Amino acid sequence: MPETVVKPRVKTQPKTERPKLYKVILINDDFTPREFVVTVLKAEFKLSEDQAHRVMITAHRRGVCVVAVFTRDIAETKAARATDAGKAKGYPLLFTTEPEE
Repeated sequence: MPETVVKPRVKTQPKTERPKLYKVILINDDFTPREFVVTVLKAEFKLSEDQAHRVMITAHRRGVCVVAVFTRDIAETKAARATDAGKAKGYPLLFTTEPEE
């Protein structure tokens, strides 16, 4: 009786690469009221009152502060919406994005 050799089927699964992450950065200015910055951080980035206040104070003291890290599309959208919220009220509030290293 001939022996039958059964070879196991090997499925190759493609490796998906994680998307690159981008930091959303708050840039300090001397004109936008602190309360307004906290309000924007809470609304756009869903930060608590305490977290938003700490981010705002860090940006005030150091000149910049990383608010959050997202994929590129989300980071750019949130930064643009937060900056637009400041422009709508006549403030020079600025958020930028940069790749995370």
